[in-house]
Amino acid sequence: MDHSSLQTAANQAMAHSQNLVQPLSDNAAPIVTHGLSMWDLFWGAEPVIKLVMLGLVLASIWSWTIIFHKIYRLQRLNKAADHFEESFWSGGALDDLFDRIHNRVLDPMSSIFCAAMREWRRSIAKGMARTTEMRGTLEQRIDRVMQLSLSRDMEHLERHMGFLASLGSNAVIIGLFGTVLGIMNSFEAIAGQQNTNLAVVAPGIAEALFATAIGLIAAIPAAIAYNKISSDLNRYANRLDVFANEFGAIISRQLEESL
Repeated sequence: MDHSSLQTAANQAMAHSQNLVQPLSDNAAPIVTHGLSMWDLFWGAEPVIKLVMLGLVLASIWSWTIIFHKIYRLQRLNKAADHFEESFWSGGALDDLFDRIHNRVLDPMSSIFCAAMREWRRSIAKGMARTTEMRGTLEQRIDRVMQLSLSRDMEHLERHMGFLASLGSNAVIIGLFGTVLGIMNSFEAIAGQQNTNLAVVAPGIAEALFATAIGLIAAIPAAIAYNKISSDLNRYANRLDVFANEFGAIISRQLEESL
């Protein structure tokens, strides 16, 4: 075979390969790209991924609202407890303190005190402290009233703490759900384009990582705040419990002196 025959065969092979490749490139879907800013990643994401991102953002905003409210509320309650204990241990008559604050109870410690004093006055008016047996029953009733008041107030203070716990433990998982969807979109783009170019896979991977980042941004503050606020609530509950026990001891001594 001479040189001209080899050249002709090479040209035919090249033309044949071009005919095979050309339909593939003509029929392939155009590469769709968008910016990689946070705003572009959100608007360029699939509807389900958008919903995941939006849900995580809203959950994060609500968690910060809870965090600031709880911290501010606990600070005010501790200051109110300091003020009440100063009045309580000042040496003045407890009846005078009750008459002064029972119509404007502002904190759980004052609520415990007023609940016990109401039960005390009501029972004394009915003559329930005349015998040792009746005195024991009265002490139990006053202690029960204080514990019920404490439990009711702490239940109110602990509202929405479950949301912080759930967000702290589940936000990352929800973000990973968006991550999986973004990676699946990247593989679909690779299969549709027959191309592993970075421009094909980058948007889907960026969306996936962005969903994970939002999940972490929502989860980490919620988990840290939950641990911190739970610790503060436990300390405050112990403070109320100590006060209830001390006040119960004072009532017990007064009952013994009245016999």
